[in-house]
Amino acid sequence: MFHEQLKTELARIAPGERLAVHYIDIDEFKSVNDSLGHLIGDELLKSVAVSLSRCVLASDFVARLGGDEFAIVQTAVKSTADVTHLVDRVFDAIREPFECLGHQLTTDASIGIALAPDHGVDLDQILKNADLAMYAAKSAGRRTYRFFEPDMDTQVKARRKLELDLRQAIADEALEVYYQPCVSLGDNGITGCEALVRWRHPERGMISPAEFVPIAEETGLINQLGEWVLTTACAEATTWPDDVKLAVNVSPVQFRSGTLALKIIAALAASGLPASRLELEITEAVLIRDDDAALAILHQLRSIGVRIALDDFGTGYSSLSYLQRFPFDKIKIDRCFVNDIAEPGGSSCIVRAVVNIAAERHMTTTAEGVETRQQQELLRALGCSEMQGYLFSPPKPAAEIRQLFSSLRQRPAAQPANRGRRRRRLPATAGSG
Repeated sequence: MFHEQLKTELARIAPGERLAVHYIDIDEFKSVNDSLGHLIGDELLKSVAVSLSRCVLASDFVARLGGDEFAIVQTAVKSTADVTHLVDRVFDAIREPFECLGHQLTTDASIGIALAPDHGVDLDQILKNADLAMYAAKSAGRRTYRFFEPDMDTQVKARRKLELDLRQAIADEALEVYYQPCVSLGDNGITGCEALVRWRHPERGMISPAEFVPIAEETGLINQLGEWVLTTACAEATTWPDDVKLAVNVSPVQFRSGTLALKIIAALAASGLPASRLELEITEAVLIRDDDAALAILHQLRSIGVRIALDDFGTGYSSLSYLQRFPFDKIKIDRCFVNDIAEPGGSSCIVRAVVNIAAERHMTTTAEGVETRQQQELLRALGCSEMQGYLFSPPKPAAEIRQLFSSLRQRPAAQPANRGRRRRRLPATAGSG
């Protein structure tokens, strides 16, 4: 019926007018089904359908295309303002709380818009372009809308090719793990190394993790990729000095998979790395949706014996209650607070507050993105425990990290005063990288 009605409307667009197809995808609907059940999910869809129907004019029509996707065909469009006004009404309507069988639910949407005849007059073409625009809205962070643009098709094809290449690279184990040292502010000794995945594409060269990790998360490839990084890094860490810890990032997708603890146990068993030397870095995103379930998983991981660090603290929906409800071992202060720490009115007071809170709760603090000696000295004065950054060392391949440790092991023979220290100190020239 939707296709028939749209085909009819496309054929009778009046001169000087346009038709708009709005593709609407309900954000995070799957989590409603998963957490509350399909019966509640169905009630939410019915409520959204009623709300959408109230937003349109008598000459427009609304359809549910399947799952959590809806469409609106808006006729007699005289300007883009007509379209954006409807979009505003839609967002206002679906952002209102819905009462669904005793549950009050809130939701949002990603909307893609294609205009006829501007973006095509063929039924399949206009639908495809509206779908591409919706995908662009989702890629932009959801909860927004996008009009179709001609280069969207090119972007989607490029992304699809990158996804296929990534799948092949994971299958062939063609990615690499680099390691960035974490350094004590007390004595400049290396306390640990963070494992960071890198991809050297055969045609494009090094591809930024900011480009391929989101694809891995959206497609579920992050579970396979994360397991490989964990296994590889644990095996590598067994070649390091015994007092150097390994930090591995865990994405929200991995965290919610339900098998994370088993994979960690398997990686530790296969490598022989003691659990106490493994540190899992999570972001606040794993805590936002379901605090109680997330905290239960964190306690399960802690029972294995691994350490837990809260990464990028202060950049998301930071809640001090997280620090009260779970005893993190470490807080990592995001580089955005380090960048302007030396500026008048900068972030030094925020860093001091985080450091003081962490100290009261017996947590260490690591500052990320340290690039200057001035930042180092200020962080030391503020009481920060550790730091990472290019001032000391960029992320390095495993072989170079092993060489670094090897050179440090040889230093006590030449400098008797340092003999007996277990912690590995960086050479004076380490910051030149």
